Amino acid sequence: MNIIFSLDQIQETAQQILDSNPKKIILFNGEMGVGKTTLIKQLCKSLGVKDATSSPTFSLVNEYEIPNGKKVYHFDFYRIKQETEALDMGVDDYLYSGNWCFIEWSEKIENLLPEETSTITIELLADGKRELKLV
Repeated sequence: MNIIFSLDQIQETAQQILDSNPKKIILFNGEMGVGKTTLIKQLCKSLGVKDATSSPTFSLVNEYEIPNGKKVYHFDFYRIKQETEALDMGVDDYLYSGNWCFIEWSEKIENLLPEETSTITIELLADGKRELKLV
């Protein structure tokens, strides 16, 4: 799936992503500042998260509840130096929980990721819009 969108269309874009029935583990790729966290915040909202959402840059993971009793985990692995840091925080338990896992900077833990994932790549276009590719 390819989508070109502006930030004022992010709600519709998030819903399109969810409607496409992606895998529950979604890897987010793109340059810093392209809008990965902004999109993840909207995905959380579209899934029914009521709590305020924020980037887990320092905590590595934020956990949110959704109405069906399930959870959404938002990871940001930008700061880790080795995969063992993710293992030490129990990343396997999260990845195999059956809950939504939104992962920024997944290349830092690529050997720990399950085979069944979806990937979103976001690129900033010259006109300020974003191009999103979901595979």
